[in-house]
Amino acid sequence: MKVLLVAACFGAIASAQTFQRVDFLAGQFFDVRLEVHAPVNGSEANGGVPDPNFSLTVGKKGAVPQNATQFFKVSEPKLETWNFTWYEDLFAKDAKKPSLVNVASKAYRRVALYEPGEYVAKLRHYNGAVTEASWLVRDISEVRKTKNVLLFIGDGMTTNMISAARLIAHKSINGRYLTKMMMDQFPILGHQMTHSMDSFITDSANSATALYTGHKTSVNALGVYADSSKSPFDDPKIESIAEIFQRIWSGAVGIVSTAAVADATPAALTAHTRDRGQYGAVVDSFLNGITNYTWTNWTGPDVLFGGGAEQFYPGSGSYQQKDYYAEFSKKGYNVVLNNTSLKSAKNDSKTLGIFSVSHMAKWLDRNVYTNNLRNKSNSPDGKKADAADQPGLKEMTLKAIDILQKRSPDKGWFLMSEAASIDKQMHVLDYDRALGELLELDDTIKASIAKLKEMCVLQETLIIVTADHGHGFDVMGSVDTKYLNEQKGDRKKRDAVGLYQNSGLSQYTAESNVSLKYTSGVNFPANWDPRYSLFGGLAASPDRRENFQVHKNGPRVPATNYTKDDYTVDYKDAVTGFIVNGTLPVAEDQGVHSLTDVPVFAMGPCQELFGGVYNSIDIFFNMATCLSLGQKVPAKKSP
Repeated sequence: MKVLLVAACFGAIASAQTFQRVDFLAGQFFDVRLEVHAPVNGSEANGGVPDPNFSLTVGKKGAVPQNATQFFKVSEPKLETWNFTWYEDLFAKDAKKPSLVNVASKAYRRVALYEPGEYVAKLRHYNGAVTEASWLVRDISEVRKTKNVLLFIGDGMTTNMISAARLIAHKSINGRYLTKMMMDQFPILGHQMTHSMDSFITDSANSATALYTGHKTSVNALGVYADSSKSPFDDPKIESIAEIFQRIWSGAVGIVSTAAVADATPAALTAHTRDRGQYGAVVDSFLNGITNYTWTNWTGPDVLFGGGAEQFYPGSGSYQQKDYYAEFSKKGYNVVLNNTSLKSAKNDSKTLGIFSVSHMAKWLDRNVYTNNLRNKSNSPDGKKADAADQPGLKEMTLKAIDILQKRSPDKGWFLMSEAASIDKQMHVLDYDRALGELLELDDTIKASIAKLKEMCVLQETLIIVTADHGHGFDVMGSVDTKYLNEQKGDRKKRDAVGLYQNSGLSQYTAESNVSLKYTSGVNFPANWDPRYSLFGGLAASPDRRENFQVHKNGPRVPATNYTKDDYTVDYKDAVTGFIVNGTLPVAEDQGVHSLTDVPVFAMGPCQELFGGVYNSIDIFFNMATCLSLGQKVPAKKSP
């Protein structure tokens, strides 16, 4: 018999015991899900009848434990039953022989631990077996040290990518850069480990949950520990930093992304589901919070900017086919659909800005290859025009700061700003666009610091720049693209790669009569298509062809499927290049995430907390410490 205690998230087989620690913020709401599994078949089969008489006790370590209902002061939850199937291994999957598991379960909703220290939770089940978990409530400062938090997330960004972006955008002489990236100038540098709870490679939903809640969970899960039930909306929830900040301080909250706003990184601030693909429900959670169970009273973000219009205008993409532009308007939101309207929008109103269908246009296409904005039929009003007037990350973030500061000058604000397409362009091996997105992030950071300084609130704002996970990208040399294009065979084309002393110097910053010009202090390549380009790539990718030149006609499609779930080189991509055999399963058409630790840059109040090497959950606890979000006693009237 397998038992699962979800909120500490551990399992036990038969009478064996497991022990696992989960950390909580004092006063942070969470759910507890208990599951007892009885496999009908497979190697763990035990007759298929789960024990319905299991019980949970909780107590401070060394103290007498209490029944969970008494300890949490809640009613005994009802017994739930269901079943699910799974494959024990790849052999079972190939043989199409799933294992059937019957489940008995209970869920304790919206509970909290207030007193710092270690707690022991014990699940007693069939034949007197005991499964034990340790819950640690961290003891954090009760003194608020910052008024505001500005969290930048470069989705998928690694140190190697930052090095490559610096190389193509900043001039150097004798091996020394003449200018630095804004990130380079932060006083504190740390690194965070991004492992998932049950796998060492994470996705953006799980990793964002760790950053926002202090809890690691499973791939695809947003703000929950994934259970085995049929519904994607009843999994045990964990309160996010946005929910806690609004509940404790009534501060303003802003969410900005260059992705569709229902994408994983922005979604994890309010959504609670194990299925990140529930886009319509995610949008509803931004506005209405969690409505299917008693939860934190959420009144909506003050700012929500990004793409994903198909989840807002009424139709098959929107939740219950509602018009969410109208739904937001009913609750007092000013709705803007292009950059021109964004610029002129008042700063004293809650504002929804949705600027395109799906993810927003990339910096390289908005600023260099602008013809790629045409014939997209992606206007945010759903009328199939082109979304040609889109803001960038900088414009959205600066406007968000204006609104948040205007609306909450005394109670403070929390703003998450995501450069989403660093990750999305790395996935499709479009390294030029990915680095353009990273440079836009750096430019946004620089402009945001200048604005905060101008507003006289820089000293009371903690600024963090980090990533949610990495990709295995690096630069190993240069490529003579003219020579490569003129060679006939793949093996001869590879001679165009320059290694070590033959890598030369970056030509991306070399200026000419036709090079791109930028305002003073703005650093992007002067030439995106130099003869000598970067020899860079991913360690894990599908079959593709490489010519190491910028894709001028829009984001790259490196592989295509001529038969179902069997991807190979896209014959239209990088036609002058040579074929590179992939290393991923043939059903994969894109690059994947990697294990690498990712950087954390910090400046402002509490900056010293972010130095060193630590776990991704510590980002949440450090922000919570600086904002003094812990509650050591229950609120008299908790919403």
